[in-house]
Amino acid sequence: MFKSNGWRSLVLKAAIAMPLSASAAQEPGSARSEQELADLVRKTEAQASAFMRGDMDKWSGLVRIAEDFTLMQPFGGETSRGFDASPERLLARLASNFKNGDAKLELVQSYASDDLVVLAMIERQHGEVGGLPNQDWSLRVTQVYRKQGGQWWLVHRHADPLVRHVGLETAAALARGANIDR
Repeated sequence: MFKSNGWRSLVLKAAIAMPLSASAAQEPGSARSEQELADLVRKTEAQASAFMRGDMDKWSGLVRIAEDFTLMQPFGGETSRGFDASPERLLARLASNFKNGDAKLELVQSYASDDLVVLAMIERQHGEVGGLPNQDWSLRVTQVYRKQGGQWWLVHRHADPLVRHVGLETAAALARGANIDR
């Protein structure tokens, strides 16, 4: 019956797609969960805007960071675990680098379950960055939130500045640690 490769391919694709479409059909989004997701996206945008203004008091009031938080920051380097929310770090290191900015989110995709939300987005950010006014600091970002005690806690953030296509040669040079400014 399935002698041709075309039939086998079709059957395999159908077998893979059926569980996905069945689960989607069985779990329609409720108005409450859609509203909760929309609220989380708005709060995430408010966090990004506060960060770009260097308003770390506002930012820290908007975000709850889980103890097992991981950060893959846009500067590269190793992944950090945990988060130092001390005033010294927030004010001296972060607030001093970002001022007079704003951010708008472009939600690319979201994935949600009862206690986990993944937001894939573009953060279109502009402001004073590192003492240089009117800088574009747009990032590709993935944030993962976990619901704990009725609140959404940030458990993972991955951000990179590769919003614009850079090509294989440049990407390979960056992977090797090359300084492309020279």
